[in-house]
Amino acid sequence: MDGKVLVAIAKDAIEAKLNNKELEFAKYDGFTFLQEPLATFVTLTIDGDLRGCIGSLIATRPLIEDLIHNAKAAAFSDPRFAPLTAKEFKNVAIEISVLTPPQELAYSDAQDLKQKITPNTHGVIIKKGFKQATFLPSVWEQLPNFETFFDHLCQKASLSQNCLESHPQIFTYEAIKYS
Repeated sequence: MDGKVLVAIAKDAIEAKLNNKELEFAKYDGFTFLQEPLATFVTLTIDGDLRGCIGSLIATRPLIEDLIHNAKAAAFSDPRFAPLTAKEFKNVAIEISVLTPPQELAYSDAQDLKQKITPNTHGVIIKKGFKQATFLPSVWEQLPNFETFFDHLCQKASLSQNCLESHPQIFTYEAIKYS
């Protein structure tokens, strides 16, 4: 997989939308890996600060389609931010995360879960009923403590801060990052 191609596609997709133009797909025809069904996250930062992050947890479409959709969504549809401007685009850094398929993790309690989670390697999905949230593996850099990581993840899912006591489903995945 060619990370430079992935970043270029995301950049081209955002730029095309900014300029109200159609994205030129033909220049990517020689890259067969783009047709594989893979899930991606696109993270945008400006001067190290988050500016947008949208992605897919499950591969449901070819990599190129998932990447284009998530790049545009991170730039223009992340509900935490106003749509990206042309001025901001000049300074935006783009990071692509290609995800492995999530695997459900069996655990007996929080201590058992702590033994099975590998910080900086595992991305985590927490799910209880209809509520769900995820943190990419890179979030461990900001929340390196297991308890703090899961407190924030529970809150992101609109669950109680100590939601591990109610034994939600936990899925893990890994991400290969390109920037």
